[in-house]
Amino acid sequence: MNGTSFHHSGSDISVCIRQELDIAQARQAAQRLATHVGLSRSQAYRLMTTVSELGYNLFLHARPGGTVTLSVLSRTSGQAGIEVVAEDQGPGIADLDLALLDGYSTNHGLGGGLPGSRRLMDEFCIRSQVGEGTCVVARLWR
Repeated sequence: MNGTSFHHSGSDISVCIRQELDIAQARQAAQRLATHVGLSRSQAYRLMTTVSELGYNLFLHARPGGTVTLSVLSRTSGQAGIEVVAEDQGPGIADLDLALLDGYSTNHGLGGGLPGSRRLMDEFCIRSQVGEGTCVVARLWR
């Protein structure tokens, strides 16, 4: 993540991802925040796709799931954005470099979730510890 200063607005929305319906709720929350912040239609779609992909990863890989937290951000310059934090206490990712390659999957999927999310967002950071869990932080600026 870059060193630009910003602050959270305090209007965080957290969704526990335990079942597929929870992913839809997180996506709807992302859509509401995108409208609130004034993201363009294509930016809103990028945000909602990222929330869906990260939510599915929590659902599929991090039993019993994890949490997606959405936050409105503002930079000191006045620029607004949205931060997505997806975190779990699941098995972790043994090889992050491999997991970020297109086509790599440990669950017979297409392997586009993490690398696609990284491309869709303006900022993307992932930390993972085997046996402890994973945390993805992604930001999209207006």
